[in-house]
Amino acid sequence: MTITIDVARPYVKLVSEPRLQAALAAVLAFEQAAGDITLVVTNDEAIADLNHRFLGVEGPTDVLSFPAQDEADSPFALPPDLPPYLGDIVIAYPYTARQAEQLGHPIQDEMDLLAVHGALHLLGYDHDEPGAEAAMWARQDAILSTLTRD
Repeated sequence: MTITIDVARPYVKLVSEPRLQAALAAVLAFEQAAGDITLVVTNDEAIADLNHRFLGVEGPTDVLSFPAQDEADSPFALPPDLPPYLGDIVIAYPYTARQAEQLGHPIQDEMDLLAVHGALHLLGYDHDEPGAEAAMWARQDAILSTLTRD
């Protein structure tokens, strides 16, 4: 399992990469899943571009998840000893900082929440219907309760 964290230069000193690593590892452990994940922390403009290009939605958001292509649909075969690539998570730091302030949360707690939320999306969870939302939120809360906060 490889978790890659890529933080844009302006936010490097503001983000706890070890906490994000721990949050993503906690999701995989809780879900008994294996796979590689990339998490990118960027600005509002970059996430707004992704939001528009891939979802047709204008403006920035806090987090986007891009699940990897299902192996069954892929023309490439992975070696059997390699974990699958689960996908990418992108978090907009400025948007998240404003959101954390509005909600009265420490920014890193909000980053942890978004990392967990994004990883659950990579594993197939969604919140498009009330039942699915309740299941996803319950998992999210359970995972977040296992994290050590500094």
